[in-house]
Amino acid sequence: MSVIVIQFITLDGIVSDPDGSANTPTGGWAFRYGPETVAGDKFRLGSALDDGVMLLGRTTWQLFSRIWPGRDDPFSARMNAVPKLVASRTLTDTSAWANSRLVEGDLVDVVKHEPRDVVVTGSLSVVRALRAEDLIDEYRLLTFPAVLGTGERLFPAGGPPADLETVSVERVGAAVLTRYGRAAPGHRR
Repeated sequence: MSVIVIQFITLDGIVSDPDGSANTPTGGWAFRYGPETVAGDKFRLGSALDDGVMLLGRTTWQLFSRIWPGRDDPFSARMNAVPKLVASRTLTDTSAWANSRLVEGDLVDVVKHEPRDVVVTGSLSVVRALRAEDLIDEYRLLTFPAVLGTGERLFPAGGPPADLETVSVERVGAAVLTRYGRAAPGHRR
């Protein structure tokens, strides 16, 4: 089992409001680069969607539950079919998006005992909770050539350190997909 975090991110590390749905002043930055950069399996998830589970926080799940069920292209079919765990203290009904269920119990314990690969999409609070417990095995970051100067950062100042190694780098439309994994044992900072 691996925990894979996928994020749209700017050059200055901002991950908030890439699609503009939160109506922030700088929102929508990722979608300005066109569908060829954001549509489909840009994160190269492949079998992780077929055999794994997606983990989302409430806000991301609610956004996705309004978007994905109405789509019928091959990637959307995979997104709709993947089992989805929803981390929320307030949501009670996940029927709006097929194959969704609420996380029961402690989030960290659920992830530790999940036998399948776990793909965390967006959901910054979930990412931070898992990162604090050193549970993230891989980051797949789709970096856009934008500098916002404000917004939520994936790696905020004062957060825990992480030793990572570059697994791969690939241009995807106007963005760059970079995969980072845990550094090999003995790696020095």
